[in-house]
Amino acid sequence: MPLELFDTEELSPLHFEQQALRQGYRAVAGIDEAGRGPLAGPVVAAAVILPECFDLPGLTDSKKLTEKRREKLFPLIRSQARAIGVGIVSAAEVDEINILQATIRAMSLAVARLKDPADCLLIDGITPLPLSVPQKTLKKGDSRSLSISAASVVAKVVRDRMMVAYDRRYPGYGLAGHKGYGSAAHREAIASLGPCPLHRKTFGGVREHVVAP
Repeated sequence: MPLELFDTEELSPLHFEQQALRQGYRAVAGIDEAGRGPLAGPVVAAAVILPECFDLPGLTDSKKLTEKRREKLFPLIRSQARAIGVGIVSAAEVDEINILQATIRAMSLAVARLKDPADCLLIDGITPLPLSVPQKTLKKGDSRSLSISAASVVAKVVRDRMMVAYDRRYPGYGLAGHKGYGSAAHREAIASLGPCPLHRKTFGGVREHVVAP
């Protein structure tokens, strides 16, 4: 259900949240994902409902923050948010339904897992979710909406921690360092060791090394 919020006169990173509140919405959730581009690992999405008053200095798009800064913000977001939901879709599911559909599924799961239901969604990107909740997609939303910024940090930190844990299960690929992205060292490891169960076998850089059963 499209949401009638307008892009004009963006004076603050709470512009869209404030518009929604003025229209009578009371639970505005920002939604973002991490892990669309990697060759390995899940895609992780988060939905975050921030309170009207919060103290999260320096919060912005997770890609503009250092890992250290994200790790500092993560517990602050968790302690101050009204609700947080996380959705995870595995590499095998990415191969089965494609990365766009996997991202939509992860975002929809994140919304469903909010302990307090959202009555309005602000979604990073251009693709709406197949949900009846009023929603607005925002290009570069992770830089334009603090709710989406918070979701981007949560999704990124959760996924990065998963990849560090996976590195111990699947040694040799360097997952703790590159987090599954297609670095030169990662591509060399795939060519040498072959893909592991975490690798997205439909992605270039991996599929060339898949051995048919």
